[in-house]
Amino acid sequence: MSDELNMSMRKFLKQVGVTSQQAIEEAFRKAEGTEGQPFEARMVLTIDGVDLEHVVTGTIKG
Repeated sequence: MSDELNMSMRKFLKQVGVTSQQAIEEAFRKAEGTEGQPFEARMVLTIDGVDLEHVVTGTIKG
């Protein structure tokens, strides 16, 4: 793997992590009565031009 590809992926994944956390926090701030409730979450990553669909699932407690 080239250094350029590696750095590009790291930059993208950092952006995904930061912006996703902000979006989740905002959604929970707007929702009422969610404290302590578990919510099933799913993140789907696709990349145009290559055969990739990666799904990550988990639980987020309100």
